[in-house]
Amino acid sequence: MMKPIRILLVIVTISLILAITACGFRLRGQISTLPFETIYVAAPPGHPIGLDMERAIRVSTTTKVVKKPEKAQAVLQILSAVNEKKILSLSTGGRVREFQLIYRVSARLLDAQGAALTPVDDIILTRVLPFLDAQILAKAAEEEMLYKDMQVDAVQQLIRRMAAVKL
Repeated sequence: MMKPIRILLVIVTISLILAITACGFRLRGQISTLPFETIYVAAPPGHPIGLDMERAIRVSTTTKVVKKPEKAQAVLQILSAVNEKKILSLSTGGRVREFQLIYRVSARLLDAQGAALTPVDDIILTRVLPFLDAQILAKAAEEEMLYKDMQVDAVQQLIRRMAAVKL
């Protein structure tokens, strides 16, 4: 026979699970379907965000990435992807203590006829980079890693925004 405390614990646990699922809560995961079957990704030449975007769409969705915009139901135009670096704080001696790293992506989604499905959408991500003069090489590597992390985050945000588009 179960103890009353154990029965109460089971009832409370089941109640919490039902309450969470009833409100529509679900963990943010991979988007499996986009509202179109084919897409063309137009990105700034030489910038890795275009390749990362194509790879993410291929891996995490059922949408096919095509090489020509004429064959696509939708065109994702990545208008710009820019890294910025600003001084965030200085020491009393005038040396930089922290930088603010900013990653900006502007993109829009077009249909096959060139009509805008979404307006120009800006994604702005920031990170703080503490800085020491004695660790210049390590901080340069950390800066590159943070920019790459922000780019991956921007790609995931773009995919989630495309998944919300209603055709």
